[in-house]
Amino acid sequence: MSKFARIALIAGLGAMTAACGGGGLLNRDRPDEFAVQRQAPLVVPPDFNLVPPQPGAPRPSEGSAASQTLEALFGGPQARSSVETSMLERAGAAAPGIRSAVGDPGTATVAKGSVTRDIIAAPEGDGASAAAVIPG
Repeated sequence: MSKFARIALIAGLGAMTAACGGGGLLNRDRPDEFAVQRQAPLVVPPDFNLVPPQPGAPRPSEGSAASQTLEALFGGPQARSSVETSMLERAGAAAPGIRSAVGDPGTATVAKGSVTRDIIAAPEGDGASAAAVIPG
């Protein structure tokens, strides 16, 4: 046996037996599987005091989902500080109702070409099969 083969064999045996060690650098703290406690089962309260909704009655939620989300995350809409307002004025911020004016026929738009128009006008498929046609 060559010297390289002996060294490789010793290194391989050392690597295989390294997992057998119980102390030193290879010792890890493992969780105790017998220390787990059972949780008490959930109990349904005996009295809910809930009334079924009346047909046609408005939903009890207040506002839209977007306003409820903003309220839950940030505590509702906050007034802008004077520094923020002046910074937006100097930067040329868009008007507050810009989204409603985008679809206006008087709004100037950029022509994107026939390819974009063809993509937008393409019929909707079922998504099961796709095909690509490369002109030319």
